[in-house]
Amino acid sequence: MSAALRIPPLLRAAAEDDERDDWLAALPGVVKQAADHWGLEIAAPYEPGGECAWVAPARTPDGADVVVKVGWPHPESEHESAGLALWAGEGVVRLLDDIAADSVQVLLLERCLPGAALSHAADPAKCDDVIAGLLLRLRRRPPAAHPFRPLAVMCAEWADAAGRRLITSVLPDRELIRTGIALFRTLPQTATEQVVLFTDLHSDNVLAAQREPWLAIDPKPYVGDPCYDVLQHLLNTRLAQDPRGAAERMAGLAELDAPRVREWLFARCAIEAVDEPSWFEVVRALAP
Repeated sequence: MSAALRIPPLLRAAAEDDERDDWLAALPGVVKQAADHWGLEIAAPYEPGGECAWVAPARTPDGADVVVKVGWPHPESEHESAGLALWAGEGVVRLLDDIAADSVQVLLLERCLPGAALSHAADPAKCDDVIAGLLLRLRRRPPAAHPFRPLAVMCAEWADAAGRRLITSVLPDRELIRTGIALFRTLPQTATEQVVLFTDLHSDNVLAAQREPWLAIDPKPYVGDPCYDVLQHLLNTRLAQDPRGAAERMAGLAELDAPRVREWLFARCAIEAVDEPSWFEVVRALAP
């Protein structure tokens, strides 16, 4: 690892936009601390990388290929290590160790090799099959003592924020969007099953590996309705072509209630449409 730590442009821009100056300034020291703590040889970070973490391949003293992830602490990623520990490598990368402090979380992770993202390696139908298969394996009831927050908390926060932004939007049918936002708030309360959710499972967060064909990375765990967990994948597909058909296909593959998946998708797309009006036609197509 060189003395001048490489910061990927996406991460630097996001950190500057969010005024994470202190976190960014401390990053070189944190990476060095991790290297010293685990005796790692850390290579240059992955490019283009993400906006909320510095992630790089590394090698342990015994020659094992690993990954170091230094995350910017934010609410959605608060329990990433706990989620990985719960799933214990079942369809996800293994958590090998971690270092936690008030302003930083450093994870030592299994490295996926060859590591190509599912989005680059398979056709859309194959992506559906892989994502659904992973969700079925990850689906489990939360243990009696767990740190994960209720999905209802996240949904209420997103609904509140979307409602405030809707006031100044130029959408053609605000009432339809208000209906979706209201549903996004209430759906968690009517769930008949509660499971530990990944919440951010999509084909860019699934990597080709050797231990298993595909392993998921970057969970943002909550506890709530299993029907929610197909949404991020659906939003990352060609949803505009056939929103109802896509929802029904994923519901079938993931063994979920199709009408409820459609309701969730309608509500989530209403949230998205507040900031991105191109989602409005999808909202209209999914409207009850």
